[in-house]
Amino acid sequence: MLSKNIITYGCRLNIYESEVMQKHLEKANLKNYILFNSCSVTNEAKKKVIDDIRKFKKKYPNKKIIVTGCASQIDSKTFLSMSEVDHVIGNKEKMEFETFLKISNEKIANKISDIMELKTIAPQFIESFENHSRAFIQIQNGCDHRCTFCTIPYGRGNSRSLPINNIIEQIKILNEKGFNEIILTGVDLTSYGPDLDEKVNLGKLVEAILKNNKELKRLRLSSLDSIEIDSLLFEILSSEKRVMPHFHLSMQSGDNMVLKRMKRRHQREHAIDFCNKIKLARPEVIFGADLIAGFPTETEEMFHNTLKIIDECDLTLLHIFPFSPMEKAPASKMPQVPKNIIKERAKILREKGQLKMKDKFKDTVGKTLNVLTEKNSFGYSENYLKVKISSKNSLKEGQIIPAQITGYNPNHLEATI
Repeated sequence: MLSKNIITYGCRLNIYESEVMQKHLEKANLKNYILFNSCSVTNEAKKKVIDDIRKFKKKYPNKKIIVTGCASQIDSKTFLSMSEVDHVIGNKEKMEFETFLKISNEKIANKISDIMELKTIAPQFIESFENHSRAFIQIQNGCDHRCTFCTIPYGRGNSRSLPINNIIEQIKILNEKGFNEIILTGVDLTSYGPDLDEKVNLGKLVEAILKNNKELKRLRLSSLDSIEIDSLLFEILSSEKRVMPHFHLSMQSGDNMVLKRMKRRHQREHAIDFCNKIKLARPEVIFGADLIAGFPTETEEMFHNTLKIIDECDLTLLHIFPFSPMEKAPASKMPQVPKNIIKERAKILREKGQLKMKDKFKDTVGKTLNVLTEKNSFGYSENYLKVKISSKNSLKEGQIIPAQITGYNPNHLEATI
């Protein structure tokens, strides 16, 4: 995703951080620079960043290149060795204006500090999001868990939370700038709070946001770990209409043995129970999930348990990841599933997801959905279905309008005002 001077990869947290860095680049007058905000969730994600840097430098030889993000934090040597790259900075440094000021004054080449030493988050207040009609705000960063397939803690550090008053103030600023939807982002969202105060958690944060931001029309939460959802947060998710009925679950597998070997904290039964209870309270809800195909030692039976949980939890918006052995991740040393089998299992999961999406689209025809408009007459419903609205007049971005669903194609719903 290109926005002015920055190419952003990966998660919503990176989108938020790129917006902060864009302001730093402009303030430091770094006009001849392009910044790559990288992702390292898979080996393929890192490879894409490397390939894109080489293509960009070939096309724009006079542009200077800065690389940051999780890939550069975890594997700085690779990017430091690239002749195309002028500066490599870490995930801590990219949030500090002083870093960009030093680059502007040619006083810094590269800096990647030990991310594990970070204990707090410095608040960043921003007023706009380039190319977005929704606003993303960071409430948490880092992760205290050590799932065997994941290296993100090495890129992000341990879990640390932003104080509630800073989050509420940031939402008020964005509300005043006309943003009707706010998305809370982080690395491990449901771990929010304990580093601030043992009595603070995600449920209390969401409760405080809704209480103190009466003008906020739509609040959306990014990826959730269902095992960490307490009774207060569950009640809010079940009943509060301003919290959007779309929950993306960090599920990874539908098999208990695989989940154990991943060092996940939930079992398949817990995920199914959570989805069923939410569905009873809010029938319009749509669930998304991250699922890994071909985790080491995954048998055919284990894989079919993951395939079955798509129906058992009524999962629709799926992110399918073929297992990728990451350096530093313990799963890379476990007995591996052959690559051709991983590829086939990922294909089956994606096809299942497409069928679920088609069924959801079909069930929605004839209904009226409230759609937050984006570019080119597209938008997203409250339960995060993509909608294209036919209108004689151009639609203003960022407004919420009722749309009558008239049909669908494989990629989106079709509607009229």
